Amino acid sequence: MQQNPVSKTNAKVAMAIAAHPDDIEFMMSGTLMRLGKEGWELHYMNIANGCCGSMEHDALTTSRMRADEAQQAAKLLGAVWHPPMVNDLEVFYEEPLLRQLASVIREVAPDILLIHSPVDYMEDHSNACRLAVSAAFSRGVPNFKTTPPRKPVNNPVTLYHAMPHELCDPFGSEVQADMFVDVTDLMDSKRVALSLHTSQKQWLDQSQGMDSYLHNMESMAKRVGEQSGVFESAEGWRPHSHMGFCSRNANPLKEALGDHFAP
Repeated sequence: MQQNPVSKTNAKVAMAIAAHPDDIEFMMSGTLMRLGKEGWELHYMNIANGCCGSMEHDALTTSRMRADEAQQAAKLLGAVWHPPMVNDLEVFYEEPLLRQLASVIREVAPDILLIHSPVDYMEDHSNACRLAVSAAFSRGVPNFKTTPPRKPVNNPVTLYHAMPHELCDPFGSEVQADMFVDVTDLMDSKRVALSLHTSQKQWLDQSQGMDSYLHNMESMAKRVGEQSGVFESAEGWRPHSHMGFCSRNANPLKEALGDHFAP
């Protein structure tokens, strides 16, 4: 499994890091595409390989299928694909994985980092968020050694947390976004990107009671659009604290997206 080469353009760089194949398509892909339309270089990474996402195939077969699907989706989004690091349900906040992820972030040096909600319905999502935050924080720390070794980078990076799945915390309370990106005209592309994860339809239908993962994605985008009070369909974001990452008032999403961003 080979990583796509990292581009060395002078464009601004946005990176999405999620737990599993298809997580980016559900909650982040519209924002990535919107940034891509503005000339940003895009990167796409799932920390886990999706090996548990099948009722029919063994783990190795499933992980290979899902890697192929994720690479197709990343290509559609115009993003550089980065290979996963661990199996499903093995996304733990631990030193070896943190050092690996920190190495990737130093290599990519993103200006924007799109990540999971800190609290979500499953621990892989929450742990992926924690790992991404710490890996980004360590990007410029010389005494934190990465695997493989990479020199620290000192560029500012602004972190944005996506909405949790079903737009609620694990106790069922609704979560409200602070910022919104208009994806109304990108819904067809979001649907196509998610549909490339063909192995997931039966798994999600059987394991989580979703009649249609495509309909579920569209429904969440419409509900976030309603939250915005501006857009028909949207992806919602909550900015991480600036401390250790960027200037206090940094908001590159707003600067890049103009009328497609609210508030």
